[in-house]
Amino acid sequence: MTGGIRRALLGLALCVTAVSAQAAEKRNFCIFDPLGATGPIFNLTKATKVKALGWGYDLDMSAYTDEKIASDDFKAGQCDAVLLTDVRAREYNQFTGTLVAVGAIPGYSELETVMQTLASSKAAKLMLEGKYEIAGIAPAGAVYVFLRDRTIDKVEKIQGKKIATLDYDPAAVTMVRQVGASVVSATTSSFAGKFNNGSVDVAYAPAVAYTPLELYKGLEPDGGIFHYNFAQMTFQVVVHADRFDREFAQNMREYYQSRFAEFMEIVKKAEAEIPDTTWVRPSREDAEGFDNMLKEVRISLKEDGIYNPKALKLMLKVRCHADPTKAECVDGRE
Repeated sequence: MTGGIRRALLGLALCVTAVSAQAAEKRNFCIFDPLGATGPIFNLTKATKVKALGWGYDLDMSAYTDEKIASDDFKAGQCDAVLLTDVRAREYNQFTGTLVAVGAIPGYSELETVMQTLASSKAAKLMLEGKYEIAGIAPAGAVYVFLRDRTIDKVEKIQGKKIATLDYDPAAVTMVRQVGASVVSATTSSFAGKFNNGSVDVAYAPAVAYTPLELYKGLEPDGGIFHYNFAQMTFQVVVHADRFDREFAQNMREYYQSRFAEFMEIVKKAEAEIPDTTWVRPSREDAEGFDNMLKEVRISLKEDGIYNPKALKLMLKVRCHADPTKAECVDGRE
């Protein structure tokens, strides 16, 4: 291809994009990223703007470093769409907010199956709750426990320790109290600072937070990361359902699912970059003990109305498809 032809095609593409933007309806898309407009979450979401033009919407994207403010602005109507963590998004959709249920999705193959199911048009009714709709879900990786003292390698040893806890997440509070630890209130914007400066003994986060939030500082000199998937974290796009057509929301869900491998490549790279000596690996017996404990927490939170029963059943079905020998597949409690 000659340089002249290449420039002509580029010019044509820019003209088409400009025309599309002029014809599209303007909407505000607020994005939570602890690092703001230069952060990895905001940058990954930028591609959404181009896709949305083809669906009739011109998204004005704004970065928020405080997730609560992003959620409050969305609730107040200042944002037409917002990108939040699943825990914060639970108030807008209990079903998708249950994807982060402790121990419910043990691995990434199970996660992919769940997310493929939810991106299907057959699941669209589950994405709509009241006046809000979930218009995209992106994986952020397994949630690990970060320890300032790596000798805290069993549940019994965590008793009395201070844990940076998202206090607006009843599941996290229940979990911390169940293991006999102390809740220290934190947010997605403040937990890293509390862990790094020694205000807490323990924090939890996916591996993608390790470098950008400098969690390695809190691990020095004797800390470690417990190598057990306590939950699967996701980011979710929530929209005011009456400000977008239903085709837009379904297109977005399918688009985010099409990028699953791209998101997971970032997750796996972040996990691989953590030094092997940093990981604290539990014994098989300890891991099975965690499995059983988390199951009881899930059932308790379902009974308390925090976890959605249909979501828990879907994830149980996926777990049992992967391993039909699990006792939970026949006990009928979840």
